[in-house]
Amino acid sequence: MPEGVTKDGKEAKAKAKESPKRRTNLAKIKVELLDGSPMELEADRKIRGHELLSKVCDSLNLVEKDYFGLLYEDRGDPRVWIDLEKRVSKMLKHEPWVVRFAVKFYPPEPTQLQEELTRYQLVLAIRKDLLEGRLPCSTVTHALLASYLLQSELGDYEETENGAGLCKQLKLVPPSSCTPELEEKVVELHKTHRGQTPAEAELNYLENAKKLAMYGVDLHPAKDSENVDITLGVCSSGLLVHREKLRINRFAWPKILKISYKRHNFYVKLRPGEFEQFESTVGFKLANHRAAKKLWKTCVEHHTFFRLMSPEPATRSTLFPRLGSRFHYSGRTHYESRAAPPNRSQPHFARTLSSRRLSSRSADGQ
Repeated sequence: MPEGVTKDGKEAKAKAKESPKRRTNLAKIKVELLDGSPMELEADRKIRGHELLSKVCDSLNLVEKDYFGLLYEDRGDPRVWIDLEKRVSKMLKHEPWVVRFAVKFYPPEPTQLQEELTRYQLVLAIRKDLLEGRLPCSTVTHALLASYLLQSELGDYEETENGAGLCKQLKLVPPSSCTPELEEKVVELHKTHRGQTPAEAELNYLENAKKLAMYGVDLHPAKDSENVDITLGVCSSGLLVHREKLRINRFAWPKILKISYKRHNFYVKLRPGEFEQFESTVGFKLANHRAAKKLWKTCVEHHTFFRLMSPEPATRSTLFPRLGSRFHYSGRTHYESRAAPPNRSQPHFARTLSSRRLSSRSADGQ
């Protein structure tokens, strides 16, 4: 047999074995945005988390990127953050990669956000938190917040407005709270907002939402030392402890000396109080080692973002000892983000709260 025939035969077999997916270095990505619409992307398979987040933010024309992150589902946990320093392919094994764009750090004062577009994304995130039950509030507050959303979406009240239909169509409140009485109250309040621009209505929405007890709190189920079910919440001001939806304790960041985890246990070392002589340590039990580490990482990120002027070097001894984990927060802090205001005029954008205006967006991979 001629030598060339054998060579060609081997090449043909090699091509036949080659998977069609491996012929390209691009991965397909599906992103769920905060208004519920899908975004489709393509990106290099070696892309890291921060590069993918930047790609999504660039597609949305967002420059205040530091408050946002990407969520994915891992081993039954639907709310795991993409690690910005790692390759996305290390976390998401199957294509298309499916992620959700979300607010990671909720600013304690929404007016600190410097662009109207960023505030609008925060409004969408809070609306989502309300609809999914992560942000409990009273019927009165539900009605007030919904009325500001109506003003932002539709402008001034018109006599033809159908409150019942709009509350359901725009998903202004959770279905369980959508009573005729609430819908009537929403319309009454909407009438009082006449003259407010969408940006003003959204700022009023945020000013009321930030007062809610669970605003911006990242929740983690746990058990206390007596094996009673509790919830630990991480937020801009520190660590909150809830039992049966009532806050029973609060550890502010300045009060905390050290936070650590070992196996499924999570520990908080506290400074002595005014009338105390010694430091104290409080322990909690998480479901497993992975849950304890997730809570610890959330604390590292929130403490660094909201309390420090810049991230601490990875090698330095810090408030949060590594205990074998190489993780450290490396993005910009809240201080750094506010110190570098966007160098552009306010961008124009379409508000897509209404489901009748949702449309799929796509962006090409680089």
